[in-house]
Amino acid sequence: MKIKRALISVSNKEGVVEFARGLVNLGVEIISTGGTAKTIREAGLPVTYVSDVTGFPEILDGRVKTLHPKVHGGILALRTEEHLAQLDKQQIETIDLVAVNLYPFRETIAKPGVTFEEAIENIDIGGPAMVRAAAKNHKYVLTVVNPYRYEEVLTALQTGQVSEDLRCLLALEAFAHTSSYDSAITAYLQKLSCGNELFRQNMTVSAELVQVLRYGENPHQRAAFYRDMLSSGPCVANAIQLHGKSLSYNNILDTNSALELVREFKQPAAVIIKHNNPCGAACDDELAEAYKKAFACDPVSAFGGIAAFNRTVDAAAAAAMSEVFLEVVIAPGFSREAMDILTKKEALRLLEVGPLDTQTNDLKEVRQVNGGFLMQDADRQVFNQEELRTVTSRQVSDEQMAELTFAMTIVKHVKSNAIVLTKDRQLVGIGAGQMNRVGSARIAIEQAGEKASGAVMASDAFFPFRDTLDEAANAGVTAIIQPGGSNRDEESIAAANEHGMAMVFTGMRHFKH
Repeated sequence: MKIKRALISVSNKEGVVEFARGLVNLGVEIISTGGTAKTIREAGLPVTYVSDVTGFPEILDGRVKTLHPKVHGGILALRTEEHLAQLDKQQIETIDLVAVNLYPFRETIAKPGVTFEEAIENIDIGGPAMVRAAAKNHKYVLTVVNPYRYEEVLTALQTGQVSEDLRCLLALEAFAHTSSYDSAITAYLQKLSCGNELFRQNMTVSAELVQVLRYGENPHQRAAFYRDMLSSGPCVANAIQLHGKSLSYNNILDTNSALELVREFKQPAAVIIKHNNPCGAACDDELAEAYKKAFACDPVSAFGGIAAFNRTVDAAAAAAMSEVFLEVVIAPGFSREAMDILTKKEALRLLEVGPLDTQTNDLKEVRQVNGGFLMQDADRQVFNQEELRTVTSRQVSDEQMAELTFAMTIVKHVKSNAIVLTKDRQLVGIGAGQMNRVGSARIAIEQAGEKASGAVMASDAFFPFRDTLDEAANAGVTAIIQPGGSNRDEESIAAANEHGMAMVFTGMRHFKH
């Protein structure tokens, strides 16, 4: 493939001067626009402005520069006798290489306080048109959208080894580049709810590769981690890894679950996750004490678990964690003393996520099924205050209500069927993922042991029978919180009254399949 003319127009100017110099040394004529042309010319390299090629000036504040037959004809022409004759008749020369990357739309909308008008102005039109044209005609035209390809392309041109595979690969990257760009614009408008449609006819996802993982849930499964390119706010995808080995697929899943639970609490809190379920959770005025209480819930399961905090980890909390093997610790931050302690464990992954006083901008949850995906609103509430009601003769005190709220906050993050027991802002028993609710209750009660006496119970969904109430009463549970809504609610209420327990209905279910 012989390259005679190249059009270079880039927003990301990394490496562009070196690339242009390499092309000039190969005898290639450089055509360029605006700021790119200025950068190349200032480097002492010859460059022709696009307006000199088209015979038409840039207009509309630069909105129209390259949308012209002398540009697109030169890119799209097949190198056949018929097409070349048409170009000759119209005095159009071929363009054999297009190096273009697009206006910084994502960077613009990521800026605090960016206006809708600013975002719209940073939607590239001419750039995607040239990229797509060159990619379509990749048999004759090289299209380069990623600066990291410059050296590879120059080497191929210098050695005369421009293979069909390379041309096809560059075309694939080009279409992926414009597709991702359009997806980012679409996702931005979707998040603004333009048109006020809750679920649109077509949905797009704009994501960037964070890392290729060693494997997925199991060693025979390949996996990678992608970040939503429009996400903002404190979350696993935006966390900074300060120390430790690379995260695994399961680490990322569990760390996300840990962070999403711990961020629910206003008081200093610690959470330990194992296999995507909480095995410990507690609140305390001192972060180290919160961690110790969380660990005490299930020390066996906590081994090799994921710990999350909603405050900066201090030396005392770090010292408490140093006594056991953990995979990951995620927190708003780490004190210098805490880092000194925790970094002694070479493999321990430390993730800093920043203050948790704001939520992320992700308002929807997406789960894949074979051949498609499900989308729903994120479950961000514990209950609606106006629907909360005590349904038993025995009323709950303010202190009990605070404990019940703590328990319901945890059970929301436990796989269904879910039952938890808490006492003094400490998770003491957990039953997760069972096929019937009374089975989960028995597991939680057995785990709690003597601590079940005087504890409260939370259920993620209603009780279909009174059997769970009877199990709770026999264990010494004093109060229960559940959504209600069963045809047998009266039977459950009667059982609670019979046992002298208080029971609160929230009117809000929290299934987590």
